[in-house]
Amino acid sequence: MSAEHHIRNPFEVAIEQLSGAVSDAGRALTAKPRLHVARTVPVVRRIAVSDLWDALRKGVGDFAAVRADVLFIGLIYPVAGLVLARLAFSYDMLPLMFPLVSGFALLGPLAAVGLYEISRRREAGLPVHWVDALDVFRSPAFSSILGLGAVLLTLFLLWMAAAWGIYAATLGPAPPASVAGFVHDVFQTPAGWTMIVTGFAVGFLFAAVALAISVVSFPLLLDRDVGIGSAITTSLRAVAANPVPMALWGAIVAGALVVGSAPALVGLIFVMPVLGHATWHLYRKVVGEAEA
Repeated sequence: MSAEHHIRNPFEVAIEQLSGAVSDAGRALTAKPRLHVARTVPVVRRIAVSDLWDALRKGVGDFAAVRADVLFIGLIYPVAGLVLARLAFSYDMLPLMFPLVSGFALLGPLAAVGLYEISRRREAGLPVHWVDALDVFRSPAFSSILGLGAVLLTLFLLWMAAAWGIYAATLGPAPPASVAGFVHDVFQTPAGWTMIVTGFAVGFLFAAVALAISVVSFPLLLDRDVGIGSAITTSLRAVAANPVPMALWGAIVAGALVVGSAPALVGLIFVMPVLGHATWHLYRKVVGEAEA
């Protein structure tokens, strides 16, 4: 049979697609880095609740226009879900299952950096492909992005330590004997309800801190090389200037993550891209042109 009439099997098609993806990634990582942007003081605007819905609408628009970015962010959460599922088989880790799932959201702003880059490129009218998310590795502020990510990782680890301390002080410190016994103790004993209330209160504080320091800081670093200190300060100023919209934004993110977590984190494959794109547009609304 001649080559022009050869019908490729699925394996050949998959190899061809994988080869193209690797080639695209290689070009993205070896391309010339973007120029540095002068470090200036960003302006923080006041926004209305309606701006949140507009940011979400634009986030959905970005997701619909560049659906291939699901490949970028979608690989993270299913793998994390498998890891968490594996941990569930260990009774020693059972008390940390909920803190792990809920606390994993603290790292969401870092995981979504590639999505911010896709939204940035689309906003600028540049060609957009999922591999463009890798352009963050060439950002002048990449080291600052990693540093801010380390801050969030530290918060996550502190939250895990606090969650274990709460369990040890209420139902622990011995690990549960069985899943059924653990569920019974959590929901049908005074110590269990003390753990729930205390855990939610402490978890809320960690979530509030994470939101305050990261709500616009990662998009800001990607857009302008202002440094970690300025990025965190700008994020804190944005929350202080817009307490009600930012509190509502935190509730929207938390609610969307809860809905997307069922079943087995599969919904996050779609929820995370929309929230990531929407966060970029929220940043554009909150942070204005820089002052010299």
